Amino acid sequence: MMNFRLVQPKRLVDINRIAGLGRIEKTERGIRLGALTRHAEAARSELLAENVPIVAEAMAHVAHVAIRNRGTVAGSLCHADPSAEWPLLVTLLDGEIEILGGDGRRTATPAEFFLAPLVTDMEETELVTGIHLPPHETPCGMAFDEVAQRAGDFAVVAAGALVRVEDGRFAEVRLGLGGVSDTSVRAAALEDALTGRPATAEAIEASLALTVEDLEPNDDVHASAAYRLSLVPVLSRRVLGRALERATA
Repeated sequence: MMNFRLVQPKRLVDINRIAGLGRIEKTERGIRLGALTRHAEAARSELLAENVPIVAEAMAHVAHVAIRNRGTVAGSLCHADPSAEWPLLVTLLDGEIEILGGDGRRTATPAEFFLAPLVTDMEETELVTGIHLPPHETPCGMAFDEVAQRAGDFAVVAAGALVRVEDGRFAEVRLGLGGVSDTSVRAAALEDALTGRPATAEAIEASLALTVEDLEPNDDVHASAAYRLSLVPVLSRRVLGRALERATA
């Protein structure tokens, strides 16, 4: 943002040496990632690999090595780009964002936190201190994928899925989409339509048209709205199919 002269802060405060802000740990609420957790650290974390393997898969799409080594979870969330990986992940996984300010500590859901592109519910006196990813029922499968103009660019469209199967039927289906709205969104119509149906690739295929319901992506220099809409069912098929395979493996 500073490189593009979109923001010109009077002061920069280095928070790198605040103890505990870079910790990844398991708590009674699930997995907590401190605000200073680097993308590369999240990708390498054995704790995340065991509990939310989609994180490492998504981190492989984040920018380039230098940025993955320096960029942080909270930095991505506070930047609030609707095409970025972390906003999509917390939306898909029902995460909570932990915020500290002069009036104390609070948490916000993704729907509460992300208001518009590059706009969050943060006050000027507040700081994100971490995120909580709640536990999910197992076994389940997860998958992430995106399309970008070049490797390392922000996604034109991104998609993440979580699938849980019981007795041959979809017990739980989640599909998160990025780059198609002012914030990351869940494909609620598809999730509802698939839940309870036989867990097959044919059922997924029959429901793909629901992924574009109520979506009104913007035209920009990277892609037209029509192209973004055409990518949604393609990526949805890909991540839902891969998540289903992993859920039943």
